[in-house]
Amino acid sequence: MGRTKEFDPDVALRTAMELFWRQGYEATSMQDLVDHLKLGRGSIYGAFGGKRELYLKAVERYVDETRASLLAQLSVPGSALDAVRAMVRWYAESSLADEQRKGCLMTNTAVELPADEGARRLVTSSLETMETVLTSALLRARAEGELSVERDPVVLARFLVTLLQGIRVVGKTPVRQRFLDDTVEQALALLG
Repeated sequence: MGRTKEFDPDVALRTAMELFWRQGYEATSMQDLVDHLKLGRGSIYGAFGGKRELYLKAVERYVDETRASLLAQLSVPGSALDAVRAMVRWYAESSLADEQRKGCLMTNTAVELPADEGARRLVTSSLETMETVLTSALLRARAEGELSVERDPVVLARFLVTLLQGIRVVGKTPVRQRFLDDTVEQALALLG
């Protein structure tokens, strides 16, 4: 009787997330997953389901981690508007530092799997969370007198969500430095 090989599902999920993020869903084969996770197909199917289910779990992990990072960045004490500005700069800087040009796994999912219902739910939830967290920070900025009362925090938050996701897409292109420098300056000017 063979011994069951034990593995850490959390480590396997993180490894799968990195592989999908680097290669995309379609370009990642089941054999790629077997090779990178160093698990048999049966172990992968048993722990995660098929390739699609593993992908969705990997994206969900990424979204959870991104949500925690976003909350941490925008919940710092002090100026709420400065925190929003710092986040916009961070998005551009991290996109420029992304030597593999992986972009954002959530944005990549939105582009690669627009018809997949599970993917669509994760993407929608992530975008709505970004909107909510940014709206909260902008409401705080307005309450502290940093943002004009004439500015609609919800509309501004939606603009920023769209801008930040665009930064991730442009960050994958050869013109990223030129475009992102100008984009960040315009966004910061718009914030006041």
